[in-house]
Amino acid sequence: MPKERFSLNNLPNWMRGRFDDTQRFLMLCICAGVLCGLVGVSFHLAITGIFEALFHFYQGLGIWALPAMVLSPALAGLIVGLMIYHVSPTASGSGIPQTKAAYYQNFGVIKTSEAFWRFIIGTLSVAFGNSLGREGPTVHICSAVSSKLGRFFGLGKLRVQAMIPVGMGAGISAAFNAPIAAITFVFEELLDNFSSKALGGILIAVVVAAVVERTLLGEHAALQADTTFFHTSWWMLICLVMGPIAGLIGHLFTQSLLKLRAHFKQWQTIPNWAKPALGGLSVGLVGVTVYHFSGGNLGVFSIGYTDLNAALNGNLTWTVILLLLVGKLVATTVCYASGSSGGIFAPVIFIGSMIGGLFGVVLVRFGADPSVAAGAALLGTGAFFAAVIRCPLTSVIIIFEMTANYSLILPLMIGNFLAHLISAKLSPVPIYDALLLQDGISLKKLPAYRGEQDWRNLPVSTIMTHDSLTVIGTLDAEGNLEHIKAGGHKHHGYPVVTKFNSQELLGVITHHELEELAAANDEQLISQWIEGHKVIEIYPDSSIRDAANTLVIKDVLQAPIVSRSDPTKLLGIVTLHDIARQQNAIEETIER
Repeated sequence: MPKERFSLNNLPNWMRGRFDDTQRFLMLCICAGVLCGLVGVSFHLAITGIFEALFHFYQGLGIWALPAMVLSPALAGLIVGLMIYHVSPTASGSGIPQTKAAYYQNFGVIKTSEAFWRFIIGTLSVAFGNSLGREGPTVHICSAVSSKLGRFFGLGKLRVQAMIPVGMGAGISAAFNAPIAAITFVFEELLDNFSSKALGGILIAVVVAAVVERTLLGEHAALQADTTFFHTSWWMLICLVMGPIAGLIGHLFTQSLLKLRAHFKQWQTIPNWAKPALGGLSVGLVGVTVYHFSGGNLGVFSIGYTDLNAALNGNLTWTVILLLLVGKLVATTVCYASGSSGGIFAPVIFIGSMIGGLFGVVLVRFGADPSVAAGAALLGTGAFFAAVIRCPLTSVIIIFEMTANYSLILPLMIGNFLAHLISAKLSPVPIYDALLLQDGISLKKLPAYRGEQDWRNLPVSTIMTHDSLTVIGTLDAEGNLEHIKAGGHKHHGYPVVTKFNSQELLGVITHHELEELAAANDEQLISQWIEGHKVIEIYPDSSIRDAANTLVIKDVLQAPIVSRSDPTKLLGIVTLHDIARQQNAIEETIER
């Protein structure tokens, strides 16, 4: 068979004729690294350039400065809300949950249009002052770019899926200038093990992306902390206290964000497109309050790296640190929960540095060297990152890479471990998986949860099917069988609801029972047939262990998941197959 002649229009076919799948994959990883590096730098420059120009302009407006600062994120929220609602729904939030969902449920296919609109919407949101970060959106954009490369050049389905971790790693590398942490983050957050065949491709992409970033922006650490090399000293024992406190605050932050987000999603008084504007208005009010009482600190707005670096160098007083800490916590929680576009990486790093900064001020008051304040801020940054993001290895490495400082590695490891341990104990489901579950998306295999023995203590919502096929109470058995056949999915049993598109649960019926009723020409409505049947219910916060016990004791293969506050509201269904699949996945992990 003759080989294809080279031309730009025929490039994919030309490559297929000369290179096998593995060779093309590795070459595309290099291309992904270059493109993701360029995208990451462009996104960073767009946000920081617009933000600095805008807020410099606002500060020169005299008496109109504060109103302009209040309204800036609100206006951005309104524009962003309209664009998310009408143009690109996937641009809401950080982008990391969307990337994980695409990897596990869609063979890594992310549309290029998602990357384009995420770039535009994310830039508007963060650059105009909303208290969110650029790192999560960068991951989403770069994963989409990487996915498109794989599809354009005709890679197989599994290779296209493998391009997602490649893009994710390159995005983190470009955003943080931290290639080693980018690799560990991909495995801890997305893949959950270090045996991926894509490791070589990920390594190539993150290195290339870092080279592109450093070529364009210069050799620099992402966090401009004091590079004093600390020697092992008594003050480092503060990690034993800071770790647990960071873990508790991390749990508070995560749960507050999730609960407020749930309230925003259920709030029907105002349209969804207007909710980010309310989040932006809250950021503006909180940010201006902190700006006024702190003497001009803008850290609550946007990424806040100027005040972050000041804290890491011990240049802030305890009152300013406290104001920035509380302000950033509140502003980020409300802004993200409202559905705006932007990530939580930067706010988490900011909040962590303020937590550590408070400890540093106390240490200096008790006679420690002033440089210790910077060290304490770094320890707080790592501990809070470990508590919220739940990637303990990444949390240690990323601080080392972002500061080019290795001297705090020992207390950093201890503090991060304690923070992660406490946060994971209080909130078993990590934040990105919890956000997906809140949106009705279950990854089924719990990729970010670690612990072979205690996975059964997780809530059953992590493995249940949210969009379950239902039987309609207003139809007879024959009508429902036709409805099921049209849906294309036959199951052992089905929840019965009152009518089409309803969540009001009547009970459960098996496929065999439907066939028996149809064979007997029973024309009674299913709602009449099921009346008086006892319903076995499971709540979404029940543990997988309790759900399995219920199914075994009641001798059923499936049970509906219902709201604890309203047992007639159907949320999904769990089957013994769901639980067995998770058991098999855990056993495979142990065997490897």
